[in-house]
Amino acid sequence: MSLLTEADEISNIAFGFMGSKALFAALELEVFSTLAEGAMTSDALAERAEIHPDRAMTLLTSLAGLGLVSVRDGRFANSPAAEAFLVKGAKYDFSDYLRLQVGKQMYPLLDQIEGALTGKLDEADTKSYAQWFSDPEEARLYSESQHAGSLGPARQLARSLDLGDKRRLLDVGGGTAAFDITLCKANLELQATVLEFPNVAALGREYVAEAGLSERITYQEGNALEADWPGGQDIVLMSYLFSGVPGDTHDRLIAQAYDVLNPGGLILIHDFVVEADRSGPPLAALWQLQHTAFTPEARSLDAGWLTGAMEAGGFGEVGIRTMIPEMTMLAQGVKPRAS
Repeated sequence: MSLLTEADEISNIAFGFMGSKALFAALELEVFSTLAEGAMTSDALAERAEIHPDRAMTLLTSLAGLGLVSVRDGRFANSPAAEAFLVKGAKYDFSDYLRLQVGKQMYPLLDQIEGALTGKLDEADTKSYAQWFSDPEEARLYSESQHAGSLGPARQLARSLDLGDKRRLLDVGGGTAAFDITLCKANLELQATVLEFPNVAALGREYVAEAGLSERITYQEGNALEADWPGGQDIVLMSYLFSGVPGDTHDRLIAQAYDVLNPGGLILIHDFVVEADRSGPPLAALWQLQHTAFTPEARSLDAGWLTGAMEAGGFGEVGIRTMIPEMTMLAQGVKPRAS
């Protein structure tokens, strides 16, 4: 990766927050869903969004500058990427994840990153996930948006794994069961247990019921760092768990997974992971920084350390591959069978 040498490249980083807010505002006003009906003028968009025409023109111009919309003869239209990922109801739509979790929860937290890095942040501002999810509204906002953001990786995982001989899955910190719903639909003999905080579990049960899987996906309420994990598992999945807990708990989580897995069972760790030499990817590294703003004791995961930790924990056939390009990786290992 080349080093930055031009002033405008530095400016693009410094002013990047403006583009983020333009995107979040457009999602809040359902700009992309409206433009999915067809190209329109800024005046027409202003009427639909119920904002002043001048404000609509300013917003659409900024979106055009970002490449999210195109403009021709005074009419604005979605870019291919916006049409695919930011229109409500589109197959790969993850707009609610961006609008709700990233825009409303994660974005404001970065205001406290300096204090988190220096250890001078007031403890009241660095609540744990357990404290955060004790608020039903915060739990709902985070979980509903995270569900939307997890469906894509879940589908990718279902396509890439052969789970034909696996029957029991434990999803530790599994949120609203997006991975479990997707994997159970793809593997008809699979049953799943999701270990989650009570307020998140209540929401998750609704998603599971809507999917018609209440008999195959159940919840165990509790804190993943404190609860007893049920044994006899064929798969232990931890998605986005390592980035949200203190780094000194990682070895213990790997050991717990080993203890509850049957011989031949799989451990799957999906998270924001950078390359072993720590050269990137940039988005993965930035997500790790953002989690530090919320959990100052969080650890920046790299592929080398994670591979070594899993092997030290007794797992064989350890491998790490990309899941969400430039952002997340999937680490996989097998508990050896008795010789």
